[in-house]
Amino acid sequence: MEVRRTFDIVDQLVEKHNKDIALSVKRNGKWENFNTNEYKENVDNFSYGLLALGFKKGDKIATVSNNRPEWNFIDMGMGQVGAVHVPIYPNIGVDEYRHILKHSDAKIMVVSSDEVYNKLKPLVAETPSIEKLYTFDNVEGAANWTEITELGKSNKEKFEAELPKIKASVEVTDLFSIIYTSGTTGLPKGVMLSHECFVSNVMGTKDIVPLDPADKVLSFLPLCHVFERMVNYLFQYTGCPIYYAESIETIGDNLKEVQPHGLAAVPRVIEKLYDKIILKGKELTGIKKKLFFWAVDLGLKYETNKANGWFYEKQLALANKLIFVKWREALGGNVKALVSGGAALQPRLARVFHAAGIPVQEGYGLTETSPVIAVNETTYPGLQFGTVGPILKNVEAKIAEDGEILMKGPSLMLGYYKDPEKTKEVIDEDGWFHTGDIGVIHENNILQITDRKKEIFKLSTGKYVAPQVVENKFKESNFIEQIMVVGADEKFAAAIICPSFEFLHDWCSIHNIKYRDNLDLVQIPKVLERFQQEVDELNQNLGRHEQLKKFEITCQEWLPDTGELSPTLKVKRRFLKEKYKIKIDRMYGYTEEAGHVGTPSN
Repeated sequence: MEVRRTFDIVDQLVEKHNKDIALSVKRNGKWENFNTNEYKENVDNFSYGLLALGFKKGDKIATVSNNRPEWNFIDMGMGQVGAVHVPIYPNIGVDEYRHILKHSDAKIMVVSSDEVYNKLKPLVAETPSIEKLYTFDNVEGAANWTEITELGKSNKEKFEAELPKIKASVEVTDLFSIIYTSGTTGLPKGVMLSHECFVSNVMGTKDIVPLDPADKVLSFLPLCHVFERMVNYLFQYTGCPIYYAESIETIGDNLKEVQPHGLAAVPRVIEKLYDKIILKGKELTGIKKKLFFWAVDLGLKYETNKANGWFYEKQLALANKLIFVKWREALGGNVKALVSGGAALQPRLARVFHAAGIPVQEGYGLTETSPVIAVNETTYPGLQFGTVGPILKNVEAKIAEDGEILMKGPSLMLGYYKDPEKTKEVIDEDGWFHTGDIGVIHENNILQITDRKKEIFKLSTGKYVAPQVVENKFKESNFIEQIMVVGADEKFAAAIICPSFEFLHDWCSIHNIKYRDNLDLVQIPKVLERFQQEVDELNQNLGRHEQLKKFEITCQEWLPDTGELSPTLKVKRRFLKEKYKIKIDRMYGYTEEAGHVGTPSN
């Protein structure tokens, strides 16, 4: 059958890929499986329930949930009746929740747990459009989502003949979802995406990600994020059983249990995975340690198309037998598709994982583009490190005179909900979407991102600094978890550095450095000297004007829950600049206590 709307994917699953396990989730220490027919039955019952409640095309339903099969049941069930899904991150602030709930016009809301229920119940009470709040988990005193499916079951005869007609009336261009951008600055905007937006992206990537119906996939990134949501549809279209991890903390165990062939990750997850592997290597001794780091050094020099010559390939084959086989085992032993998105991936990580037989496919896109504009393939020339790969065949892209990447195609959003002015700011009269990213299109239609247009700043010397490029270079250090580079209109670039406290604690233990807490730790002269050494070494790889002349170290980890990072782990620059204003002023000598290299900050 032809897949045109997102819910057609479920019908195709039943017709083409009837599976004993279509969706699975680990709850209370046990994997709970749903076969294809159970999936379809739950979707239809939810649709019947919505119709019984009087839902019509265009009505909005908000969700706040972790990844679980039920998310798909209601997502597809909404789609079948033309309702609009408004998925929301579980870890945003109260003001953002208040804005989204009021702005979206949601009629009902479904949340995952008692924690989220108790957090949002007061906000729902002050939102007139929301008629009822449901939960997925059994929460005392709360309506459960199964009330809708049970209502659907009891009304099946009434709506069974009507539902196919309603489904047929849903056009590919109809609004299917409003996704509110995580908003690194200001309140989030509601991105309107149609069925065609998602389906065209699935069709544009289905032959690029090397998976087949016999393969299993693990899902742990939030399904409310456009990247995981699209690959979730892609995996289902391919016929792959999807296993939802218990949590981000249990990924290591879940990988070993599921032994997946594919998964999606943001660069920070890949960075943490690499750091853990390196820490394990440092614990080795003697010849084992030497062999480990020989293999790592070899991997970091990896080039596609066997460009390093036959002798390198011989060494790599040996490294794979001795060392890299254990890397693959740590991911379950079967991974052949690791898709990276959401932010820029360090090229060295793509190299070393490819060398280790774990092909990382870095892609690029935005919520507004559903999301993929370009993605690396698995082999040369469609795979080139430091780029985001070839532009999808069903997407148009070009570079504007000022270097900005422009995009056009069926995956482009319908616009921002209730905001035609902001829509006009990003989609010009000729229909080109202005991404806000700077890039270059190379031979073979390969796209390379160089920076965010709005984040590039000019020093008072007239030199331009692309902070993401500098930040990515510094995040190669095991000592640095996150970093924000500053310096607009100043004489030099500086940075606020959030250490990798796990690595730093281990380093202090090895060097017998005692401390009371992290605040005490980041003021110890030996620690500051070590960070200075790290900055000096990394500065050598940058142009003079990009080099950090001063920095300050924080004593607190940056997290989405505390506001320093977006839900997709990007630094929230406006928030950080306000939080660390005194420290930034101190680095540039605007306070009585002039800043100096290595000055710690809270």
